[in-house]
Amino acid sequence: MIQTLTNIESKAEDQYLIKQAVTWEQFKTLQSTFDEIGGVRMSYCERVLEIVGIGRLHEKITALLGLLLGLYFGLKRIGFVATGAYTQELRGSTEFQADLSYNIGTEKDISDLCIEVVVTSGGTKKLRKYQLIGVPEVWFWENGKISIYCLQDAEYVEVSVSNWLPELDIRHLEQCLLMDSQLDSFLAFQERYQ
Repeated sequence: MIQTLTNIESKAEDQYLIKQAVTWEQFKTLQSTFDEIGGVRMSYCERVLEIVGIGRLHEKITALLGLLLGLYFGLKRIGFVATGAYTQELRGSTEFQADLSYNIGTEKDISDLCIEVVVTSGGTKKLRKYQLIGVPEVWFWENGKISIYCLQDAEYVEVSVSNWLPELDIRHLEQCLLMDSQLDSFLAFQERYQ
């Protein structure tokens, strides 16, 4: 069992609630109520509301993954626009924030790549919201592994290589994300691509 990041830390720190049969109007009302509460993220997709408390492990992985991808874009001279966790919406149907999102090359209305860091909830069932928006590629980091899904003929298909970043070694990226030292992670990743 080589996984580390202190063995994926105690995953139970993020808390979540899922509620079915919620109308768009109910979601918007609840959303305005939660505006003042930090560390909480809400998403809505086809009458399903998810409220997630964001914990330390989630933020550590998200921050390091964003840093490493930024380094990769720079080293490989790939034009990109990092759009972070901005709100993506299809009014009346879905609204959410990916943990990380990018446009490759130039800025576009729809993100080219969205990434979800899954600690306690979600996983691939979250693909539907991306499908409704039309995001071409979605990654999920869960339990130390990255799964890549590409939109093909209006459905997501799991692939082993990113369409946007075909030269990126996903297994090496996973290993770097699991290192207990973020400095060691950064240096190992940098060395791989210089």
